[in-house]
Formats: sequence, structure tokens, C-alpha cells
Amino acid sequence: MIVTESVVKRHGSLVALDDVSLEVRPGVTAIIGPNGAGKSTLLAGIGRLSATDAGAITVDGLDVVHTRSRVLARRLAILRQDNHLAIRLSVEDLVAYGRFPHGGSGRTPHDRELVENALDLLDLGAVRRRFLDELSGGQRQRAFVAMALAQDTDHLLLDEPLNNLDPRHGVALMKLLRRLADERGMTIVVVLHDINVAGRFADDIVAMRAGRVVHHGPVGEVLTAPNLSALYETPAHVIEMSGRPVIVWD
Repeated sequence: MIVTESVVKRHGSLVALDDVSLEVRPGVTAIIGPNGAGKSTLLAGIGRLSATDAGAITVDGLDVVHTRSRVLARRLAILRQDNHLAIRLSVEDLVAYGRFPHGGSGRTPHDRELVENALDLLDLGAVRRRFLDELSGGQRQRAFVAMALAQDTDHLLLDEPLNNLDPRHGVALMKLLRRLADERGMTIVVVLHDINVAGRFADDIVAMRAGRVVHHGPVGEVLTAPNLSALYETPAHVIEMSGRPVIVWD
């Protein structure tokens, strides 16, 4: 479980996170909200990519501030919104980087099994030996997701992972995340701008605005017309299809 207690993050006079307290259970949790709501800042704080100014964050009881990096990386993998590397790597080598927190070189039999599985899950076999700068934006995005999966953690944080993905690969990725949560009991937290994708694949929704959590709970309780209309300051209508909410913006 991921727990945040009264977390605060400031950028000068701007309060990016304002007293954020959450308990994120196993399954798929989607973080939604308008631009500047603090979604990516919250994810970065949980993943220790950015220091917070107050409060506490734990992952399975481990304080993310004081836990050794290698120990935390065995429990938690994070994919940032923007990924840039200063060195030229092949897809296969990038995915193998996910094994480093476990002391692996990416080339032991167990490492190879996990790398091959990640390449297969993200449909990257055909481009495995190509360099990242030779790929499309969507292919690069899938390669970084594969690296995070190869890390083989119980907790996975993804910041807008659908960026640059076409509908086929976007749906395939969300179905994969859904399957990993169901079959492996993983805790997956994903920042999404597409509310209908969140409604289709998530168990829980964290709705944020101006650095605060305004709603947190099961999909059906959070994705209502009044909640969404107020959150985005745009009239929303919610209909149900196959037991899941579908949002239409007016």
C-alpha cells in the first residue's frame, strides 16, 4: 500500500501539493484533474523524484525519504512524463536497465527472462535492436514502460503513459496494466487526462485540483456529473455502458 500523510510541496510562493493524505490500495488508481492540479508533482513525490516540504510518504511501510535507493527500487518503479537519455541505447539495453536495482546486469538467466517478457508484453520484439533515437514517439514510450515492468516491482507509477500512443497501443497498455493488477496484485498509479480511459480501466480515482485531493474513491463514486463539472469547470454528462461510466462534455 502507498500512504501519503499531509504532504506539502512548494515552488516558491506556489503550493503545488497542499496537505495531501491518501491510502492507495492494490489495483489500478487513476489520478485525474485539470492542468496544474498537482498530479505529476504527487507522483514524483511518491517516487522520490522530487523532495516534498512536509508530510510523509510510505510504500509498504518504507519511508521513501530515508529508504536506500536500491531497496526502494525493488518495491517501486516510476515512469516520468518526459524521458530523455544522454547516451545512445538500443531498446533491449534500455529494458535491461530495469534489472539494475536487483543487482543484475540484465544478462543473468533470470534477468533475461524478465527482459524478454517485458519486450513481449509491450510488442517490442521487432525493434529490440534499434536505437531509441530511431524510433517513433510511441515506440519510445513503450520501451520505457517495458523498462519499468522489467524492474519487477509490486508498485508501478506511470505519469501520462498514453502520450504518443495510438489507440491500438494505448488500449493494449491499459489492458496490460489491468491484467497485472488483477493477476499479480500490483498497485498501479497512473496519471491520465482521458477520463473515459480512467473510467474504463481503473478501480479507484484520485481527483485533484489546485494541489488538493477533492475526491478519492471507487470509479462510480467519483466520476459523477456534478463532481466532474465542478472539477473541470465544464458541464459533464455521465452515462453507463457495460457497467462503466462514459463521460460526455457539453
